[in-house]
Amino acid sequence: MALVVLAVLLVVAPLHGAVGQERPEPTAYLQLDGVRLFPVSTSKDFSSEQRVERANRLLQEAVATRSPARIGVQELHNLPVITLDDEVILTMTRRDTQVGLSVQGQAELWRQSLTAAINRGRSERQPAHLTRMISFALGILGATLLLQRLLWLLWRRYLPSALTQPSGSEPGSSQPLGPRDWLLHGALVVLRLGLWVAAILLISSFFPVTRLLTSRLLEALTESLGSPFLPLGGRRYSVLDAVVLMGLFLVLVRGVALLKGLLRVRVLQRTGIEPGSQEAIAFIVQYGLLFLGTLVLLQLWGLNLTSLALFASVLGVGVGLGLQGIAKNLISGLIIMFERPIKVNDFVEVGDLQGTVTRINLRSTEVVTLDRISIIVPNVEFLESRVVNWSHGSSVARLKIPVGVAYGSDCQVVRGALLEACQDVSDILATPSPQVFFKGFGESSLDFQLLVWINQPRRQYEIRSELNFRIEAILRRHELTIPFPQRDLHLRNESINVAFPPAITDALLRRLTPPPASSPDEEA
Repeated sequence: MALVVLAVLLVVAPLHGAVGQERPEPTAYLQLDGVRLFPVSTSKDFSSEQRVERANRLLQEAVATRSPARIGVQELHNLPVITLDDEVILTMTRRDTQVGLSVQGQAELWRQSLTAAINRGRSERQPAHLTRMISFALGILGATLLLQRLLWLLWRRYLPSALTQPSGSEPGSSQPLGPRDWLLHGALVVLRLGLWVAAILLISSFFPVTRLLTSRLLEALTESLGSPFLPLGGRRYSVLDAVVLMGLFLVLVRGVALLKGLLRVRVLQRTGIEPGSQEAIAFIVQYGLLFLGTLVLLQLWGLNLTSLALFASVLGVGVGLGLQGIAKNLISGLIIMFERPIKVNDFVEVGDLQGTVTRINLRSTEVVTLDRISIIVPNVEFLESRVVNWSHGSSVARLKIPVGVAYGSDCQVVRGALLEACQDVSDILATPSPQVFFKGFGESSLDFQLLVWINQPRRQYEIRSELNFRIEAILRRHELTIPFPQRDLHLRNESINVAFPPAITDALLRRLTPPPASSPDEEA
């Protein structure tokens, strides 16, 4: 793919000619109602634009009137001249003649061409012709609308995933379009827009006025795009030059990206190299080819790279002052690529972030967390902060699970219960074997710690949860209690004097004092 891209650059650049060089003055055309009749070259005293300017104006005035127009050829100063109603509109020169024709013969051919053009222009202005062309224009508009509708229906029928929800998504769920879907959608928009542009251009060619306006608009656009405006390295570049150069650069970028994908899928994956090394090789090849291709493109385009020395020095100062953060990340990316403290598919922990490294770029690294969220981490974070790489060297890691049981429990029974919880768990390695340590006497419990070894750090939370479920069930089966924090209050004095406010004291006395017993006489 890279060879193809470079071959395209080698072919297109020479075909473009001396881009940015001073081009010879273009040949002007004698035209009527926007239709080019024949080219007119530059004479000794006048440019081609000056020669055709007056002739085009006189021809346009003649075709707009109904009086007969007589196109003739006369001789003036030993040169044939073309006249319109005995008025000179163009003088023939030897530069205007074609190979094998004399100046007189060329003048006669031009006279016949001008006569036919004037007759055609007058016939196109007749009401019958205008009515017929309006009918054709309405038919073209209707056909364009039908094609637009048919194209939309075919698109929705055969490529629904490009414009509707992707396959596999739930109804009503919205998912972003992928690069392929955006490309297809853009192709549809360009195709529909192209149909309307083609229809409008075709309709404008039916009528002399619209054809003339379209021709003048295209000439003005071409002249503005082709006029040199950017002096660089002793040459001048036009807007069209810049657009073509940018288009070729985009082709180069796309071709190098495709080459990187093919290199990773078709070559590197078959070599057995680990994914981190594959990514590093593909990265170096991509940017190396992009740098070389850019140099080749600029050289073939006629741009002297020595003229960019001042720009490069200013850019270097800008990188050193205003782009310190970006430069630091770029240098960090290169260090990560070559030193390789982290690699693709490594499970890392940076600060409070845990995830798997999926892509290492020049400026940042993409980490996918356990929640399937992609986090873009600047490369400098991996060099200036503490990074835990669970996969570096070996993926075997140890989990520590604290367990507390109530005082009075049999410690040997607890040890056997914890080791029993590790049995028949496929994610726990048999070697090294699980271990149980008696850490000490806590405030409310006897503290133990279970140590197990795993080789899948990404699943550490799942393994820890499964072990906790098994430990709780086994301890309950062995009637071992997991205590909760508690406090015992011991009082040294047997009597405690508590002072209450007088109102509370009187209320308590009334409630605690029994009512007086009544006499028999009072009862009677």
